[in-house]
Amino acid sequence: MPFGAHMSIAGGIAKAFARGQQVGCEAIQIFTKNERQWAAKPLHSEDVAAFRAEQTRTGIGPVVAHASYLLNLAAPADELWQKSSAAFAHELERCATLGIPFLVMHPGAHTGSGEGAGLTREATALNQLFAEGVGGDTVVLLETTAGQGTCLGHRFEHLARLFELVPYPQRLGVCVDTCHLFAAGYDIRTAATYTATFAELDRLVGLAQVRCFHLNDSQKELGSRVDRHSHIGQGCIGVEAFRLLVNDPRFAAIPMLIETPKGEAMVEDLANLTLLRSLVQAPTRA
Repeated sequence: MPFGAHMSIAGGIAKAFARGQQVGCEAIQIFTKNERQWAAKPLHSEDVAAFRAEQTRTGIGPVVAHASYLLNLAAPADELWQKSSAAFAHELERCATLGIPFLVMHPGAHTGSGEGAGLTREATALNQLFAEGVGGDTVVLLETTAGQGTCLGHRFEHLARLFELVPYPQRLGVCVDTCHLFAAGYDIRTAATYTATFAELDRLVGLAQVRCFHLNDSQKELGSRVDRHSHIGQGCIGVEAFRLLVNDPRFAAIPMLIETPKGEAMVEDLANLTLLRSLVQAPTRA
């Protein structure tokens, strides 16, 4: 089970690997550009070469990219929708250039048009990009969300509908964020509720679609629909849910990445990853 964390690309995209190595990451998540800006600095050949060399040197993988928070492929307003589609296409191409297999995205917000309309709008954008082959084989991972405001993705039914509307199964997957899941109302704190939640995800979407986890505790209570991450075991979810998750054989090969608060020295990342690894139980011998 590859554990890792989201790493900064400050000073150059290749520098994320050394930062990940510093805290013992086996996998990492990055932004391929400044996530708070629409424009992106071009990737030069030396940037790509350095990125690949550092990945080879550290052995860290897979690398997962996260799309900009500015994007809204569910927007009813044409200008924002078109701008978001173009920017997302650019991010997909950056992933393909760097050899990054997964790009995580929030499913967007309908901003008043309604859930059905928002999901259709999202699917239209994805279908256009996939039909044009944008991003090559890069897989888009729809992230479960907390459900703040008019954000989509906080119900498994939303994800299921997108899979119905986007007939490119090889280009689409799911990223499960534990904080978002909990804030959206899905309880995973006990063996019974954990089993029920993932049985529902399996029924509606299929567990084979889950390609990545974001492991974050929650500052807010179950069903709050507020996205506030906390350190593992220090929030309202608690340690037991993470014990169940890291020992679930169905997810043994899936990258589990923390997005918990951190300082410049990243000692918090080291503590969270150490705790998660300590929860993994040795397999029982027959």
